[in-house]
Amino acid sequence: MSQTPKRTDAMPRRPIITFENVTKRYGKVVAVDNVSLTIDEGEFFALLGPSGCGKTTLLRMVAGFETPDEGRILIDGKDVTAIAPNRRPVNMVFQSYAVFPHMTVADNVAYGLKVAGTPEAERRTRVAEALALVKLDGYGERKPDQLSGGQRQRVALARALVKRPRVLLLDEPLSALDAKLREQMRFELTQLQQTIGVTFLIVTHDQDEALAMADRCAVMNRGALQQAGAPSDLYEFPNSRFVADFIGQVNMFEGRLTVDEPDHAQITAGELDAPVFLDHGVTGAHGATVWVAVRPEKIELSSRELDQPRPSMEDAPPGANVFPGVIRHIVYLGSESAYEVQLASGRTVKALRTNLTRWDQEDFSEGQPVWLAWHACSPAILFS
Repeated sequence: MSQTPKRTDAMPRRPIITFENVTKRYGKVVAVDNVSLTIDEGEFFALLGPSGCGKTTLLRMVAGFETPDEGRILIDGKDVTAIAPNRRPVNMVFQSYAVFPHMTVADNVAYGLKVAGTPEAERRTRVAEALALVKLDGYGERKPDQLSGGQRQRVALARALVKRPRVLLLDEPLSALDAKLREQMRFELTQLQQTIGVTFLIVTHDQDEALAMADRCAVMNRGALQQAGAPSDLYEFPNSRFVADFIGQVNMFEGRLTVDEPDHAQITAGELDAPVFLDHGVTGAHGATVWVAVRPEKIELSSRELDQPRPSMEDAPPGANVFPGVIRHIVYLGSESAYEVQLASGRTVKALRTNLTRWDQEDFSEGQPVWLAWHACSPAILFS
């Protein structure tokens, strides 16, 4: 099977899919709202968002199953907005796999080539290559009901890849698998994409799935594009409360920007009994309403005595924000434990702590007074 070289940082970016002001309506419902987005050749790109956000509609418009009401879609620089699905250099793997139960694995994979009139000898060669690529050598004569869920998914992948598309579209491809198999298939999909270099465009509502596999992600909500970037950028530097809240877990505190200097800032939040200190500037108007977003795993827990006074910032570790609270709930998750800590204001804060030894979960108990602390570089400060 022919391969496209995987893009590296040293190679120039070359767009393979371009959305230009794309809008799609169903009656009065705007499913996709003026989306402009570029996906590079060789990328593993994820469209991420809650149900009904427009991500699947956007994918179906790339496939040609839906037509934009406004804007246009380019694939490899060519406007395909009005081109039929079978004439586009893309192929699609559906959520249900859509494997033909009465056909053998080999016949399933060869189906598209047979419809296209590919000679039999070439079909056999390309089917064998595709099955080897998805690690199903020797499975050609089996029927789908003789395969596991993960193997049926690989058959669907082989059937899509055997036609050598420029872009492979994947609509929630792992949602029907159990948790263990889903994790395994994440790795296999990533390895497959890196091996063949074909652009993968995947739709998912699973944040972990997108963060684990994609080179870049686009977060959508109510038809609109909220933010696009590398998974680490979306997680560490969200541009809005929606993105911060949708990607992973987060504690959000509303406050006012009271100090804003180039190398430090201070936020006064009503739910915290002390200011939040930052070791960087925020670039906002004095007194502006902001939201402090802190991930649970960035919060440290330490025990304290009931009569121990609240430490002053002078006594705190460099760059730390320290707040007192009481543990109200603990959930043991195996590799880590999740804690819900109630502040004096009544607000509950979530913290995650890795269990480095077999006894770490015994360090804290419900009802125990603790200090919560996070470094001044940890929070994301959001204006909307």
